[in-house]
Amino acid sequence: MTTVLIVDDEQDMRNLIEMMLHNAKIETVTAASGTEAYDIIVREKIDLVLLDVMMPHEDGFAVCQSIRAMSSLPIIFLTARDANEDKVKGLTIGGDDYIVKPFTNDELVARIQAVLRRSGTNIEDLQQKYVIIGPIKIDEIARKVSVDGKSVPLTLKEFELLHLFMNNPGNAYTREQLLERIWDIDYVGGTRTVDTHIKTLRLKLGKEAAGHIQTVWGVGYRFDPGE
Repeated sequence: MTTVLIVDDEQDMRNLIEMMLHNAKIETVTAASGTEAYDIIVREKIDLVLLDVMMPHEDGFAVCQSIRAMSSLPIIFLTARDANEDKVKGLTIGGDDYIVKPFTNDELVARIQAVLRRSGTNIEDLQQKYVIIGPIKIDEIARKVSVDGKSVPLTLKEFELLHLFMNNPGNAYTREQLLERIWDIDYVGGTRTVDTHIKTLRLKLGKEAAGHIQTVWGVGYRFDPGE
């Protein structure tokens, strides 16, 4: 069964979301702060994090960055602010979706299900388990990446970018095409988020492996399989 971690400093909001998700047969665990959330992620099996942005001491953006340093769990931001710059920031630093309060039960559950589908929770239909090019190995079932046998933790979007590239070596993609394939087609963040994710992906892969992801000037990016 799916287990969602709810991180929100307001108990009433935590209770409301718990009720919504329990009605949809989704298990929940709650935390009132980032510190509590980190402990839970280490101890328990969590499938997705619902993360409030406006929290005291350590806001949701900071918590997201800390989670990303330890896990590739899907993260959905919850916020009362419908500001485009907040959405861009949240998605750029590793969030997978952004829901503005108030939201309905149906919307919340649908967003969770959509992110879980994109993250590979429903992966029974995959025909191939591994994709290996050069030092990079993708385990499609476990959705794990390693370089020269060493595990490389990636966010959902970073994994999807690398997975797309390695399954289509040599194909050049424009930034707009990558936004359409990896993010929602109506994503409003602009193409700079693609550049940010590519930069971070290259850093995580390391110098040798990162060389496979090439910039195609005036177009976008492609994965060069090498010889």
